[in-house]
Amino acid sequence: METTAAADEVVGICRDLLRIDTTNTGDPRTTVGERVAAEYVAAKLTDAGIEVELHESAPKRANLIARIPGVDRSRGALLVHGHLDVVPADASEWSVDPFSGEEKDGYLWGRGAIDMKDFDAMMLAVVRDWARTGYVPPRDIVLCYTADEEAGMQYGSQWLVENHREKFEGCTEAVGEVGGYSYTVNDDLRLYLVQTAEKGLDWLRLHATGRPGHGSFIHDDNAVTNLAEAVSRVGHHRFPTVVTPTVRAFLEQVGDALHIDIDPAEPELAIAKLGPIANLIGATIRNTANPTRLEAGYKDNVIPGRASATIDCRTLPGEADSFLAALRDLIGPDIEIEHVHQQPAVETSFDGALVDAMGAALRAEDPGARTVPYLMSGGTDAKAFSTLGIRCFGFAPLRLPADLNFASLFHGIDERVPVEGLKFGVRVLDRLLRNS
Repeated sequence: METTAAADEVVGICRDLLRIDTTNTGDPRTTVGERVAAEYVAAKLTDAGIEVELHESAPKRANLIARIPGVDRSRGALLVHGHLDVVPADASEWSVDPFSGEEKDGYLWGRGAIDMKDFDAMMLAVVRDWARTGYVPPRDIVLCYTADEEAGMQYGSQWLVENHREKFEGCTEAVGEVGGYSYTVNDDLRLYLVQTAEKGLDWLRLHATGRPGHGSFIHDDNAVTNLAEAVSRVGHHRFPTVVTPTVRAFLEQVGDALHIDIDPAEPELAIAKLGPIANLIGATIRNTANPTRLEAGYKDNVIPGRASATIDCRTLPGEADSFLAALRDLIGPDIEIEHVHQQPAVETSFDGALVDAMGAALRAEDPGARTVPYLMSGGTDAKAFSTLGIRCFGFAPLRLPADLNFASLFHGIDERVPVEGLKFGVRVLDRLLRNS
């Protein structure tokens, strides 16, 4: 298997992508857009002889699709997808320029290094290597680079599914971000977490009303007070633990690997022993509702008649209706609830030829690898693609240093990816796509 060229090229491609600012603020007025990055990818693919299509959902918001024909075109195609946008980065908080793509201490640094320009680069390096060598995959591979994943997918995967669903014709499975990374148990065993599920998303806006008036008067119907009390109840509430099938399978396999007994009725005891990934997994055993924004008033001495707050809600598969009922009781009857953005939870089983191929590809590069399923607390483009009936998995392979707090790097300061991890990922991805 010739992967040396791809492994050599992936670092340079990732560096180039990190140097392209694709900041997505969620506000069209300040979002930079993904067009320049999409054109970079398009040029690299075109140079390799691969036909591409660019679809612009809004000015500077570009998405790219390319289909690589396989040997057996009657088989279901595999969608391999990544987003090009990144969350904002405040340069004053970083030890390097977040858009420098600087390489130091064995890492490539920059906003998007693990979320997810590393996998974007892996995808590109692998198929360019195929084109150079004339390799044809066993089935069609559909490459998709999306916009707007970081702010709800309205201009990216959701827009593609609504306006160009024919481009995904025949796709039965997909691989994308936030999975396939290692968690070191000991020198001889590393668990590689494969995402088979992710929580649903519901961004709510709460609106409280009251009697407006002068700030100096005694006032017993204050919209700000009414809202603050409801927000405080939500922010301090802890919803009960719920162990979904995916989380149960994860805990069973982790318990076996760590040689500990895990009581499904008290999963937090086991999760606390997972070190750096405890925060990542801890959010997958209950529904969550976190206040994120407040808005009220227009003058310091005027009591406003309306106050609003945003709540970021994440729900486990099958829990959306019961969660909303519990949240309604918690907020109280006098607060209006507006659903700003909703996306369902996604879950698939941890089985099949593709899952087997993931494990085989990892073990070929790391004999100490063991794959385990997990549920992700956040969301990805899988939410949009799963509506087409596609089984979606998170598998962007990385072998990580045992002491790296990987979870803290997502949307974090000094985001970085290990250079050797990038090269490892290319080799694993190449094996997976050749044998799936």
